[in-house]
Amino acid sequence: MVHTTTSASIATGIIVMKTGILVLGGLITYFSLKAYRNTGSSALRALAIGFGIITLGALLGGTFDLILGVSLAVGLLIDAILTFVGLAVITYSLYAD
Repeated sequence: MVHTTTSASIATGIIVMKTGILVLGGLITYFSLKAYRNTGSSALRALAIGFGIITLGALLGGTFDLILGVSLAVGLLIDAILTFVGLAVITYSLYAD
């Protein structure tokens, strides 16, 4: 019985954290895109894309795990891959002109 309660608590924690990541990541992506539109800077466009990818990874990793029923490991792998790609794009954005 304790295991079920613990699993439910963990699932709730994951949902809360993933929602927070979605909100904050969405805001950062929005403001980066807004700055790109105002300046036309390709670096800001890449920055927005990078944060968007990271936010998408957090959303998909949690969604696949909790809603689609894939294993937690697969959800974490999806999240990690998209976080890696997003960080690579953000790194590029810091060096772009």
